[in-house]
Amino acid sequence: ARMRTGGLRMKTLTLTAKDKICFCDQAVCRPDYCDFARGHYDRINEAILDTIQSRDDLERGTIEAYARQHQVCPFELSLDLSLLADCIICDYNYVFDPRVYLRRFFAGGGEGDYVFLIDEAHNLVDRSREMFSARIQKTDFYKLKKNYKGRSKPLDKVLNSINRSLVSLRKQCSETGQMSDAAMPQEMIELVQSFTVIAERLLKENRELGEDHDFLQLYFDALGFVSIAGFYDERFMTLVEADRREVSVKLFCLDPAHLLAEALKRGSSTVMFSATLTPLPYFRSILGGGEADGMLALDSPFNPNRFCIMVADWVSTRFKDRERSRAEVAALIGAFVSGKTGNYIVYFPSYRYMNEVLPVFRARFPEILTTVQENSMAETDRELFLAGFETDPSHTLVAFCVLGGIFSEGIDLAGNRLIGAVVVSVGLPQLNTQQDAIRDYFQHKNGRGYEYAYMYPGMNKVLQAAGRVIRSEDDSGAVLLIDERYGQRNYRQLFPRHWHKRLKVRDISSLVATLEGFWGKSQDS
Repeated sequence: ARMRTGGLRMKTLTLTAKDKICFCDQAVCRPDYCDFARGHYDRINEAILDTIQSRDDLERGTIEAYARQHQVCPFELSLDLSLLADCIICDYNYVFDPRVYLRRFFAGGGEGDYVFLIDEAHNLVDRSREMFSARIQKTDFYKLKKNYKGRSKPLDKVLNSINRSLVSLRKQCSETGQMSDAAMPQEMIELVQSFTVIAERLLKENRELGEDHDFLQLYFDALGFVSIAGFYDERFMTLVEADRREVSVKLFCLDPAHLLAEALKRGSSTVMFSATLTPLPYFRSILGGGEADGMLALDSPFNPNRFCIMVADWVSTRFKDRERSRAEVAALIGAFVSGKTGNYIVYFPSYRYMNEVLPVFRARFPEILTTVQENSMAETDRELFLAGFETDPSHTLVAFCVLGGIFSEGIDLAGNRLIGAVVVSVGLPQLNTQQDAIRDYFQHKNGRGYEYAYMYPGMNKVLQAAGRVIRSEDDSGAVLLIDERYGQRNYRQLFPRHWHKRLKVRDISSLVATLEGFWGKSQDS
């Protein structure tokens, strides 16, 4: 939009997921169900011509308007328009996910004349691991087994075999209910592949099966499982989780670098960018880059005198110390938000820890208004939550949130809608079999298993959360980091360059004094 004001002429298309842009209650693309699918191909050419000539910015609203006008499927219209666009704005999966990437562009397998501009590239690490992984669950197959018993002997047979195999895996799991194996579960994959063949034949023979969401979803999940199995090598691990009722088998991609590098060959050049690619060599290696690929780190464009970063590294927020340090953490938060009237966010590594400190804080500072991020929030709830961050508030608001959640990145509370953030802990991912498998893999590969599995992903969450405070040239704000590990050299090395003026506060009184000085100076900057 900014470049257009300078004279740029470029057709840009924003792709919206089918489930979101579909006009029907369900995304069932059949003429007998959807009015927009009925006769779609009779009207699509005129719709494409009309839409492409309407404007250069083909965003969701424009596509929906012309799709309704010409009575065509909005998702299919957007895909057809993508072939005529100069620039496509879309989710990662349209380029990388082996199950849904845009084959109309990349089906040839060779290098195309495309440039990939990948925003918020730090998110591509976890996203790509999930795109290159696949899971099946016993309850899904068992439900289908009960509902379709007796309708098809081949289907009964393969579903019984899958169920027996999953029960056998459950018995093999240890007392923890988990099991991991570097080997591919060949027998399970062959059974699931047999299911896809039988299911596909049944879908062709009986079109009504296509209306059974459970049948169709399991068919697609099974196809995805078999597809991912085709990539399985030493960079994968099989993870089995079991309890009394459920058994899940996951083909988990430990290291997505190779598959990302292969996907990037579909284009001629790639630029990945984010405010939190720290450390750069880690992201270059994990995102499929090599020694020949350039790296660039730019200084913050914002006035450093308007940003105050403080470290309270005498408080331990390690799991074993949390009960003992709750009161101290609450006191630090209270002192921090009392420095100036305004809106603040406090980020915790988990809902449990947040809910342990919250009542302590409220009891000690009853006069301060608080709001809390819920575990599951609808879109309207999120909007109401953010609406509470008013411009020029007359009272202080403190929001308790979770690191890595919906309010720790991707929100833009510019001006004085947010003037401070507290980050409690170093944001380490929760210890689990999956993260430990990543740790063990990279420890063997490059001797940096803990860093790749825990330290770097955790610090990335911290940087994203702290980045919510300064959003424009005119913003002023403060950030307080609470954890003893911030005093360690290996963590200090991960601080961005514009944090070099970080201040170590020895106690609450020095925190209060530092804030008084900062808020006094920032008003004059």
